[in-house]
Amino acid sequence: MNSGIANKIRKQIIQLAHGSGSPHVSSALSCADILAVLYFEKMNLEPWAERDIFVLSKAHAAMGLYSTLALKGIINIEELNGYFKNNGTLPAHLDRFTGKGIEVSTGSLGHGFNMALGIAFGFKIKGSKRKVYALVGDGETQEGSIWEGALFAPTLGLDNFTAIIDYNNLQGYGRPKDICQLEPLKSKWESFGWFAIEVDGHNHEELEKAFAKNPEGKPKVIIAHTVKGKGVSFMEDKLIWHYYIVTNEIKEKALADLN
Repeated sequence: MNSGIANKIRKQIIQLAHGSGSPHVSSALSCADILAVLYFEKMNLEPWAERDIFVLSKAHAAMGLYSTLALKGIINIEELNGYFKNNGTLPAHLDRFTGKGIEVSTGSLGHGFNMALGIAFGFKIKGSKRKVYALVGDGETQEGSIWEGALFAPTLGLDNFTAIIDYNNLQGYGRPKDICQLEPLKSKWESFGWFAIEVDGHNHEELEKAFAKNPEGKPKVIIAHTVKGKGVSFMEDKLIWHYYIVTNEIKEKALADLN
């Protein structure tokens, strides 16, 4: 079921990118499977007042979250028509006052991750069973604030928190290894006191198993190996699609690929 939902999310992302003339289409496509598993399998969303919390820290992939929220019925599909438009409904980066299910305002990289940790800490001290998930970009993990949070979470035993790294191995200006080396990423997180696991970020079974693991007393980080532009063959692993615009012709080609 999830793979079909992920494909629907990707189709909606293409439509949004085309209708708005906005960039970051490949960044949104890479995390569609993660969003599908979280929202349609893992997260507790009922009752809404007691829902689990999801924070998209890599907020330039907002089209992915908006598409997921609409498919889940959390926001109205009509709201997508106002994405990235003057006097519209949904901005290019997330604003928590613009739609249901948009928990925090994010855009400055490294901020959403730590706001999510703060929410998890609040739940922990209240004795709440609610869980918090934060999706982080691989380039984003080069931010110093990420590693401040990485020190903070194990100290407080935030085992109600899961970070997911969308490790698509491309950031705005190239490969992470050529800009600011991430590896050995898993052992770095482990050395900070996290339970770390690596998965294929497009394999729903691997994702579900990773989300199901509950390391007592430790926060969890899932390093999800993904492909930027996943699902659209001519966008996959191509740096130019971090910024390129989806024209009429490209939209038709992309949707044909996804079909």
